[in-house]
Amino acid sequence: MRIAVFTNQFPGPVSTFFARDMRGLLEAGVELDIFSFYPLEARLWQYVPDILNESVLPKTKIHHISFTQSLRSAGPWPLRNAVAFLRDTAAVSASAARSGVEPLAKSIYVSLKAWTLSKQYAADYDHILAYWGNYAATCAYIFHRLKAEGIPYSMFLHAGIDLYKHSVYMREKLLYADNIITCSEFNREFMRRHYPDIFPELSDKIYVHHHGLDLAEYRFEQNSRPPRKIIAVGRPDKQKGFEYLLRATPELTSRGLDIDIEFVGPGEEAESLKSLTHELNISEKVRFRGWLLPEEVRSAIRQASVLAHPSSELWDGVPNVIKEAMALGTPVVASNLAGIPELLGNGENGILVPPKDVKALADAIEMLLRNDALRRRYADAARRHAEEKFDYRRNGRRLANILHSTSRRNTPGQLVPCK
Repeated sequence: MRIAVFTNQFPGPVSTFFARDMRGLLEAGVELDIFSFYPLEARLWQYVPDILNESVLPKTKIHHISFTQSLRSAGPWPLRNAVAFLRDTAAVSASAARSGVEPLAKSIYVSLKAWTLSKQYAADYDHILAYWGNYAATCAYIFHRLKAEGIPYSMFLHAGIDLYKHSVYMREKLLYADNIITCSEFNREFMRRHYPDIFPELSDKIYVHHHGLDLAEYRFEQNSRPPRKIIAVGRPDKQKGFEYLLRATPELTSRGLDIDIEFVGPGEEAESLKSLTHELNISEKVRFRGWLLPEEVRSAIRQASVLAHPSSELWDGVPNVIKEAMALGTPVVASNLAGIPELLGNGENGILVPPKDVKALADAIEMLLRNDALRRRYADAARRHAEEKFDYRRNGRRLANILHSTSRRNTPGQLVPCK
Protein backbone atom coordinates (compact mmCIF):
# COMPACT_ATOMS: atom_id res chain seq x y z
CA MET A 1 0.00 0.00 0.00
CA ARG A 2 1.30 3.43 -0.96
CA ILE A 3 0.12 6.46 1.00
CA ALA A 4 0.54 10.19 0.45
CA VAL A 5 0.78 11.83 3.88
CA PHE A 6 0.12 15.56 4.18
CA THR A 7 1.47 17.36 7.25
CA ASN A 8 2.12 20.92 8.35
CA GLN A 9 5.88 20.81 8.86
CA PHE A 10 8.43 18.05 8.54
CA PRO A 11 11.14 18.19 9.56
CA GLY A 12 10.29 20.47 12.45
CA PRO A 13 11.55 21.19 15.96
CA VAL A 14 8.73 19.03 17.34
CA SER A 15 8.23 15.96 15.17
CA THR A 16 8.73 12.96 17.44
CA PHE A 17 5.20 11.58 17.55
CA PHE A 18 4.76 12.11 13.78
CA ALA A 19 8.03 10.25 13.20
CA ARG A 20 6.94 7.33 15.36
CA ASP A 21 3.60 7.05 13.59
CA MET A 22 5.31 7.06 10.21
CA ARG A 23 7.86 4.47 11.33
CA GLY A 24 5.03 2.28 12.59
CA LEU A 25 3.38 2.42 9.18
CA LEU A 26 6.68 1.70 7.40
CA GLU A 27 7.29 -1.36 9.59
CA ALA A 28 3.76 -2.52 8.75
CA GLY A 29 4.79 -2.59 5.07
CA VAL A 30 3.34 0.75 3.98
CA GLU A 31 5.19 2.88 1.42
CA LEU A 32 5.09 6.61 2.23
CA ASP A 33 5.48 9.94 0.52
CA ILE A 34 5.43 12.92 2.90
CA PHE A 35 4.11 16.28 1.69
CA SER A 36 4.88 19.19 4.01
CA PHE A 37 3.43 22.56 3.04
CA TYR A 38 5.80 24.68 5.15
CA PRO A 39 9.02 25.53 3.29
CA LEU A 40 12.02 23.38 4.17
CA GLU A 41 14.51 24.79 6.68
CA ALA A 42 17.68 22.72 6.34
CA ARG A 43 18.66 23.31 10.01
CA LEU A 44 15.59 21.34 11.10
CA TRP A 45 16.89 18.03 9.76
CA GLN A 46 18.78 17.67 13.06
CA TYR A 47 15.44 17.33 14.86
CA VAL A 48 14.32 14.29 12.86
CA PRO A 49 14.31 11.44 15.39
CA ASP A 50 16.60 8.57 14.59
CA ILE A 51 13.54 6.35 14.30
CA LEU A 52 12.83 8.06 10.94
CA ASN A 53 16.35 8.86 9.79
CA GLU A 54 17.37 8.84 6.13
CA SER A 55 18.18 5.13 6.11
CA VAL A 56 14.54 4.49 7.10
CA LEU A 57 12.81 7.20 5.06
CA PRO A 58 15.05 8.79 2.41
CA LYS A 59 14.87 12.55 2.02
CA THR A 60 13.66 11.98 -1.53
CA LYS A 61 10.39 10.73 -0.03
CA ILE A 62 9.81 14.05 1.79
CA HIS A 63 8.48 16.71 -0.56
CA HIS A 64 8.53 20.48 -0.10
CA ILE A 65 7.47 23.14 -2.52
CA SER A 66 7.74 26.87 -1.90
CA PHE A 67 4.95 29.32 -2.60
CA THR A 68 7.04 30.87 -5.35
CA GLN A 69 7.48 27.47 -6.96
CA SER A 70 3.74 26.95 -6.70
CA LEU A 71 3.09 30.19 -8.54
CA ARG A 72 5.64 29.36 -11.23
CA SER A 73 4.21 25.88 -11.75
CA ALA A 74 0.54 26.78 -11.65
CA GLY A 75 0.07 26.66 -15.39
CA PRO A 76 -3.15 25.60 -17.06
CA TRP A 77 -4.84 22.26 -16.70
CA PRO A 78 -7.86 20.94 -18.55
CA LEU A 79 -10.96 23.05 -18.02
CA ARG A 80 -12.68 20.40 -15.89
CA ASN A 81 -9.80 20.37 -13.40
CA ALA A 82 -9.61 24.14 -13.29
CA VAL A 83 -13.34 24.47 -12.63
CA ALA A 84 -13.18 21.86 -9.85
CA PHE A 85 -10.19 23.56 -8.28
CA LEU A 86 -11.78 27.02 -8.37
CA ARG A 87 -15.05 25.69 -7.00
CA ASP A 88 -13.43 23.88 -4.07
CA THR A 89 -10.98 26.69 -3.32
CA ALA A 90 -13.84 29.19 -3.29
CA ALA A 91 -15.81 27.02 -0.83
CA VAL A 92 -12.80 26.59 1.46
CA SER A 93 -11.97 30.30 1.25
CA ALA A 94 -15.52 31.32 2.13
CA SER A 95 -15.30 29.19 5.27
CA ALA A 96 -11.85 30.54 6.11
CA ALA A 97 -12.88 34.17 5.61
CA ARG A 98 -15.36 33.85 8.47
CA SER A 99 -12.41 33.16 10.78
CA GLY A 100 -10.27 36.08 9.67
CA VAL A 101 -7.59 37.22 7.26
CA GLU A 102 -4.88 34.79 8.39
CA PRO A 103 -6.99 31.62 7.97
CA LEU A 104 -8.09 32.91 4.55
CA ALA A 105 -4.52 33.56 3.44
CA LYS A 106 -3.33 30.16 4.69
CA SER A 107 -6.21 28.37 3.01
CA ILE A 108 -5.45 29.97 -0.36
CA TYR A 109 -1.75 29.24 0.17
CA VAL A 110 -2.27 25.51 0.73
CA SER A 111 -4.89 25.26 -2.01
CA LEU A 112 -2.43 26.59 -4.55
CA LYS A 113 0.19 24.15 -3.30
CA ALA A 114 -2.28 21.28 -3.67
CA TRP A 115 -2.96 22.34 -7.27
CA THR A 116 0.76 22.31 -8.08
CA LEU A 117 1.47 19.06 -6.25
CA SER A 118 -1.36 17.32 -8.04
CA LYS A 119 0.32 18.21 -11.33
CA GLN A 120 3.90 17.42 -10.34
CA TYR A 121 3.50 14.06 -8.62
CA ALA A 122 2.27 11.43 -10.99
CA ALA A 123 2.54 8.50 -8.60
CA ASP A 124 -0.53 6.41 -8.00
CA TYR A 125 -1.51 6.23 -4.35
CA ASP A 126 -3.74 3.81 -2.52
CA HIS A 127 -4.69 6.29 0.19
CA ILE A 128 -4.45 10.00 0.98
CA LEU A 129 -3.81 10.73 4.68
CA ALA A 130 -3.92 14.20 6.23
CA TYR A 131 -1.94 14.08 9.47
CA TRP A 132 -3.55 17.26 10.81
CA GLY A 133 -7.15 18.37 10.41
CA ASN A 134 -6.35 22.02 9.72
CA TYR A 135 -4.48 23.29 6.67
CA ALA A 136 -2.77 19.95 6.04
CA ALA A 137 -6.21 18.40 5.65
CA THR A 138 -7.31 21.23 3.38
CA CYS A 139 -4.25 20.72 1.18
CA ALA A 140 -4.88 16.95 1.11
CA TYR A 141 -8.57 17.52 0.37
CA ILE A 142 -7.87 19.71 -2.67
CA PHE A 143 -5.16 17.29 -3.84
CA HIS A 144 -7.57 14.39 -3.43
CA ARG A 145 -10.38 16.14 -5.30
CA LEU A 146 -8.06 16.92 -8.21
CA LYS A 147 -6.08 13.74 -8.51
CA ALA A 148 -7.20 10.80 -6.43
CA GLU A 149 -10.89 11.06 -5.65
CA GLY A 150 -11.52 7.39 -6.30
CA ILE A 151 -9.25 6.25 -3.46
CA PRO A 152 -9.82 6.68 0.30
CA TYR A 153 -9.15 9.94 2.11
CA SER A 154 -8.47 9.95 5.86
CA MET A 155 -7.48 12.59 8.35
CA PHE A 156 -6.07 12.84 11.85
CA LEU A 157 -7.52 15.19 14.44
CA HIS A 158 -5.36 16.06 17.41
CA ALA A 159 -5.98 19.12 19.54
CA GLY A 160 -6.13 22.90 19.67
CA ILE A 161 -4.64 23.70 16.32
CA ASP A 162 -6.93 21.45 14.32
CA LEU A 163 -10.00 20.43 16.34
CA TYR A 164 -10.76 22.61 19.35
CA LYS A 165 -10.04 25.87 17.50
CA HIS A 166 -9.19 27.14 14.00
CA SER A 167 -11.55 24.61 12.42
CA VAL A 168 -11.70 26.02 8.90
CA TYR A 169 -13.98 23.98 6.59
CA MET A 170 -14.07 21.32 9.30
CA ARG A 171 -17.67 20.18 8.88
CA GLU A 172 -17.12 19.52 5.19
CA LYS A 173 -13.84 17.67 5.74
CA LEU A 174 -15.40 15.52 8.44
CA LEU A 175 -18.19 14.49 6.10
CA TYR A 176 -15.80 13.95 3.20
CA ALA A 177 -13.30 11.77 5.06
CA ASP A 178 -13.47 7.99 4.93
CA ASN A 179 -11.71 7.71 8.30
CA ILE A 180 -11.33 10.21 11.13
CA ILE A 181 -8.40 9.16 13.29
CA THR A 182 -7.99 10.83 16.65
CA CYS A 183 -5.86 10.44 19.74
CA SER A 184 -8.44 10.17 22.54
CA GLU A 185 -11.98 9.26 23.45
CA PHE A 186 -12.29 12.85 24.65
CA ASN A 187 -11.91 14.00 21.04
CA ARG A 188 -14.64 11.63 19.90
CA GLU A 189 -16.93 13.14 22.52
CA PHE A 190 -15.86 16.64 21.49
CA MET A 191 -17.00 15.93 17.94
CA ARG A 192 -20.29 14.52 19.20
CA ARG A 193 -20.96 17.68 21.22
CA HIS A 194 -19.84 20.19 18.60
CA TYR A 195 -21.26 18.50 15.49
CA PRO A 196 -24.42 16.85 16.85
CA ASP A 197 -26.39 17.12 13.61
CA ILE A 198 -23.83 15.22 11.53
CA PHE A 199 -22.34 12.99 14.23
CA PRO A 200 -24.49 9.99 13.25
CA GLU A 201 -22.73 10.13 9.87
CA LEU A 202 -19.33 10.36 11.54
CA SER A 203 -19.47 7.98 14.46
CA ASP A 204 -18.75 4.72 12.64
CA LYS A 205 -15.66 6.11 10.90
CA ILE A 206 -13.93 7.58 13.98
CA TYR A 207 -10.99 5.57 15.29
CA VAL A 208 -8.90 6.28 18.39
CA HIS A 209 -5.21 5.86 17.65
CA HIS A 210 -2.56 6.23 20.36
CA HIS A 211 0.64 7.86 19.15
CA GLY A 212 3.27 5.33 20.04
CA LEU A 213 6.69 5.16 21.63
CA ASP A 214 9.72 3.01 20.98
CA LEU A 215 9.64 1.47 24.45
CA ALA A 216 13.16 0.09 24.07
CA GLU A 217 14.32 3.69 23.66
CA TYR A 218 12.32 4.82 26.68
CA ARG A 219 14.09 2.74 29.28
CA PHE A 220 12.16 2.47 32.53
CA GLU A 221 14.24 3.69 35.43
CA GLN A 222 13.35 4.87 38.93
CA ASN A 223 16.66 4.91 40.78
CA SER A 224 19.29 7.64 41.23
CA ARG A 225 16.95 10.59 40.75
CA PRO A 226 17.45 13.95 42.43
CA PRO A 227 15.03 14.04 45.38
CA ARG A 228 13.38 17.41 44.67
CA LYS A 229 13.65 18.06 40.93
CA ILE A 230 10.54 18.97 38.93
CA ILE A 231 10.56 19.15 35.14
CA ALA A 232 8.16 20.74 32.65
CA VAL A 233 8.56 20.11 28.93
CA GLY A 234 6.97 21.91 25.99
CA ARG A 235 6.59 25.20 24.25
CA PRO A 236 5.91 27.79 26.97
CA ASP A 237 2.60 28.83 25.47
CA LYS A 238 -0.06 30.26 27.75
CA GLN A 239 -2.20 27.13 27.39
CA LYS A 240 0.52 24.95 28.96
CA GLY A 241 -0.11 26.63 32.31
CA PHE A 242 3.57 26.71 33.27
CA GLU A 243 3.02 29.97 35.12
CA TYR A 244 0.94 28.04 37.67
CA LEU A 245 3.90 25.75 38.33
CA LEU A 246 6.01 28.83 39.03
CA ARG A 247 3.32 30.25 41.29
CA ALA A 248 3.23 26.97 43.18
CA THR A 249 6.95 27.20 43.89
CA PRO A 250 6.79 29.73 46.76
CA GLU A 251 4.01 27.65 48.28
CA LEU A 252 6.18 24.54 48.15
CA THR A 253 9.25 26.27 49.57
CA SER A 254 7.14 27.69 52.40
CA ARG A 255 6.34 24.07 53.32
CA GLY A 256 10.03 23.28 53.68
CA LEU A 257 10.61 21.67 50.26
CA ASP A 258 13.90 22.69 48.67
CA ILE A 259 12.89 22.15 45.05
CA ASP A 260 14.50 22.79 41.67
CA ILE A 261 12.44 23.36 38.53
CA GLU A 262 13.68 22.75 35.00
CA PHE A 263 11.90 23.96 31.87
CA VAL A 264 12.65 22.39 28.49
CA GLY A 265 11.26 24.39 25.57
CA PRO A 266 12.10 27.13 23.06
CA GLY A 267 14.12 29.71 24.97
CA GLU A 268 13.03 32.77 23.03
CA GLU A 269 9.39 32.18 23.95
CA ALA A 270 10.04 31.80 27.67
CA GLU A 271 10.68 35.46 28.48
CA SER A 272 7.38 35.97 30.29
CA LEU A 273 8.10 32.94 32.48
CA LYS A 274 11.58 34.26 33.23
CA SER A 275 10.09 37.60 34.23
CA LEU A 276 7.68 35.81 36.54
CA THR A 277 10.55 34.01 38.29
CA HIS A 278 12.05 37.41 39.14
CA GLU A 279 8.68 38.73 40.30
CA LEU A 280 8.23 35.71 42.58
CA ASN A 281 11.87 35.86 43.74
CA ILE A 282 12.51 32.25 42.76
CA SER A 283 15.09 32.71 39.97
CA GLU A 284 17.70 30.64 41.80
CA LYS A 285 15.33 27.67 41.83
CA VAL A 286 14.42 27.68 38.12
CA ARG A 287 16.48 26.70 35.10
CA PHE A 288 15.46 27.27 31.46
CA ARG A 289 17.29 24.86 29.16
CA GLY A 290 15.79 25.90 25.85
CA TRP A 291 15.00 23.32 23.19
CA LEU A 292 16.82 20.01 23.29
CA LEU A 293 17.27 17.10 20.92
CA PRO A 294 14.96 14.12 21.56
CA GLU A 295 17.59 12.05 23.35
CA GLU A 296 18.45 15.02 25.57
CA VAL A 297 14.78 15.47 26.47
CA ARG A 298 14.58 11.80 27.49
CA SER A 299 17.66 12.19 29.65
CA ALA A 300 16.26 15.31 31.32
CA ILE A 301 12.93 13.60 32.12
CA ARG A 302 14.74 10.52 33.43
CA GLN A 303 16.68 12.70 35.90
CA ALA A 304 13.59 14.36 37.39
CA SER A 305 11.52 13.36 40.42
CA VAL A 306 8.23 14.61 38.96
CA LEU A 307 6.97 15.84 35.58
CA ALA A 308 4.41 18.64 35.87
CA HIS A 309 2.04 19.46 33.02
CA PRO A 310 -0.43 21.99 34.47
CA SER A 311 -2.42 22.80 31.31
CA SER A 312 -4.59 25.86 31.92
CA GLU A 313 -7.09 25.52 29.08
CA LEU A 314 -8.25 23.15 26.37
CA TRP A 315 -5.41 22.96 23.88
CA ASP A 316 -3.27 19.81 24.12
CA GLY A 317 -5.31 16.76 23.20
CA VAL A 318 -2.98 14.11 24.61
CA PRO A 319 0.40 15.62 25.60
CA ASN A 320 3.01 13.21 24.31
CA VAL A 321 5.53 14.31 26.93
CA ILE A 322 3.25 12.73 29.56
CA LYS A 323 3.47 9.42 27.70
CA GLU A 324 7.24 9.75 27.61
CA ALA A 325 7.45 10.41 31.34
CA MET A 326 5.14 7.45 32.02
CA ALA A 327 7.39 5.15 30.01
CA LEU A 328 10.58 6.46 31.65
CA GLY A 329 9.33 6.05 35.22
CA THR A 330 8.87 9.73 36.09
CA PRO A 331 5.61 10.27 38.01
CA VAL A 332 3.25 12.85 36.51
CA VAL A 333 1.10 15.64 37.92
CA ALA A 334 -1.18 17.10 35.25
CA SER A 335 -4.40 19.01 34.74
CA ASN A 336 -7.71 17.23 34.43
CA LEU A 337 -8.26 18.35 30.84
CA ALA A 338 -8.88 16.81 27.39
CA GLY A 339 -7.33 13.35 27.00
CA ILE A 340 -5.03 13.63 30.03
CA PRO A 341 -7.38 11.70 32.38
CA GLU A 342 -7.35 8.83 29.87
CA LEU A 343 -3.55 8.79 29.91
CA LEU A 344 -3.40 8.81 33.68
CA GLY A 345 -6.16 6.24 34.12
CA ASN A 346 -8.35 8.78 35.88
CA GLY A 347 -5.74 8.98 38.63
CA GLU A 348 -4.42 5.40 38.63
CA ASN A 349 -1.23 6.26 36.70
CA GLY A 350 -0.57 9.78 37.98
CA ILE A 351 -2.15 12.67 39.85
CA LEU A 352 -4.82 14.86 38.25
CA VAL A 353 -5.44 18.42 39.45
CA PRO A 354 -7.92 21.13 38.45
CA PRO A 355 -6.47 23.62 35.95
CA LYS A 356 -5.24 26.96 37.32
CA ASP A 357 -5.44 25.69 40.91
CA VAL A 358 -2.06 26.59 42.42
CA LYS A 359 -2.78 25.04 45.81
CA ALA A 360 -3.97 21.73 44.35
CA LEU A 361 -0.88 21.62 42.12
CA ALA A 362 1.40 22.30 45.10
CA ASP A 363 -0.41 19.68 47.20
CA ALA A 364 0.01 17.01 44.49
CA ILE A 365 3.71 17.77 43.96
CA GLU A 366 4.36 17.76 47.71
CA MET A 367 2.56 14.44 48.06
CA LEU A 368 4.85 12.84 45.49
CA LEU A 369 8.06 14.43 46.70
CA ARG A 370 7.48 13.33 50.29
CA ASN A 371 6.39 9.78 49.49
CA ASP A 372 8.88 7.52 47.72
CA ALA A 373 6.52 4.54 47.78
CA LEU A 374 3.76 6.56 46.12
CA ARG A 375 6.13 7.71 43.37
CA ARG A 376 7.14 4.11 42.72
CA ARG A 377 3.52 2.98 42.64
CA TYR A 378 2.52 5.58 40.10
CA ALA A 379 5.64 4.93 38.03
CA ASP A 380 5.03 1.17 37.91
CA ALA A 381 1.37 1.60 36.95
CA ALA A 382 2.24 4.20 34.30
CA ARG A 383 4.87 1.97 32.68
CA ARG A 384 2.42 -0.94 32.51
CA HIS A 385 -0.12 1.35 30.84
CA ALA A 386 2.52 2.57 28.37
CA GLU A 387 3.47 -0.98 27.43
CA GLU A 388 -0.17 -1.88 26.90
CA LYS A 389 -1.19 1.19 24.88
CA PHE A 390 1.84 2.97 23.39
CA ASP A 391 3.98 0.46 21.51
CA TYR A 392 4.48 2.16 18.15
CA ARG A 393 4.91 -1.09 16.23
CA ARG A 394 1.64 -2.57 17.44
CA ASN A 395 -0.19 0.73 16.97
CA GLY A 396 1.33 1.16 13.52
CA ARG A 397 0.03 -2.25 12.46
CA ARG A 398 -3.44 -1.37 13.70
CA LEU A 399 -3.41 1.94 11.84
CA ALA A 400 -2.14 0.27 8.67
CA ASN A 401 -4.93 -2.30 8.91
CA ILE A 402 -7.54 0.46 9.24
CA LEU A 403 -6.18 2.30 6.22
CA HIS A 404 -5.73 -0.84 4.15
CA SER A 405 -9.27 -2.06 4.79
CA THR A 406 -10.91 1.26 3.90
CA SER A 407 -12.81 1.78 0.69
CA ARG A 408 -14.07 5.09 -0.63
CA ARG A 409 -17.43 6.00 0.92
CA ASN A 410 -18.24 8.82 -1.52
CA THR A 411 -18.42 8.12 -5.22
CA PRO A 412 -15.95 10.03 -7.46
CA GLY A 413 -17.19 13.49 -8.38
CA GLN A 414 -19.91 13.51 -5.73
CA LEU A 415 -20.18 16.70 -3.74
CA VAL A 416 -20.71 16.09 -0.04
CA PRO A 417 -23.83 17.83 1.22
CA CYS A 418 -23.05 20.42 3.87
CA LYS A 419 -25.52 21.53 6.50
